[in-house]
Amino acid sequence: MSSGTDKIVSSIMSEAQGKADIIMQEANAEIAAINADAEKTAAAEKNKILENGKKQSDMRYQQIISEAKMNARRAELGAKEEVIEAAFTKATAQLKDVASSDSEEYDDSLTKMIKEAVDELGAKDLIIQLNEKDTQKFKSQLGDNVSTFQIDDVNFQLGEPIDTIGGAIVKTKSGDIEVNNTIESRLERFKSILRSEVANVLFK
Repeated sequence: MSSGTDKIVSSIMSEAQGKADIIMQEANAEIAAINADAEKTAAAEKNKILENGKKQSDMRYQQIISEAKMNARRAELGAKEEVIEAAFTKATAQLKDVASSDSEEYDDSLTKMIKEAVDELGAKDLIIQLNEKDTQKFKSQLGDNVSTFQIDDVNFQLGEPIDTIGGAIVKTKSGDIEVNNTIESRLERFKSILRSEVANVLFK
C-alpha cells in the first residue's frame, strides 16, 4: 500500500476513532444519567414503600389496640352482668324464702301488692289469682266452698292457683284487663332501675 493510501486510511481510522470516542462518551453520559434517574426513582419508590408500610403498620397497630380495648370492655361488661345477675338470683331466692314462710312481713307485702293492683284497675268486681300456698291460706280463712270475699267495697273471686313465688294477678271479671303483681313480674319491671342501682353499689 502506498504512503498516500496509508495516510488516507490512517486519517479515516483516526476520524472514526474520534467519532467512536464521542459516541461512547455520549453513551456513557446517557447511561450515567439513566442510572442517576433510576437511583432517584428507586429511592423515591423505596421511601414511598416504607411510608406506605409505616402507615399500614400504624393502622394495624391502632386496629389491634382498638380491638383489645373493645374486647376488654366486653369482658368487663360481661363480668359485671354476671355479678348483677347473681345478685338478682340471690334476691329472688331470698324473696322466695320469705314468700314461702308464714311471716307477717310477706302478708303485709301481699296485701300491698293486691291493693296496688286494685287501685290500678279501678274496678269493683275482680278476680284474684295467687300461688298454691296463698290460695289455700285464703280458702282456709274463707271456709269450705267459699271463693268470694270483700275488702272495703271491692268484691273478689278467688281464681285458680298460678305458678309464682308470691304476689298476685288481679284482673277484671271479664278477664280483659289484668295487673300482674307477682314477685317475678315486679322484679322484671323494676329490673332496669335495680340494675343501675346494683351496678352503682357493686362498681362505684
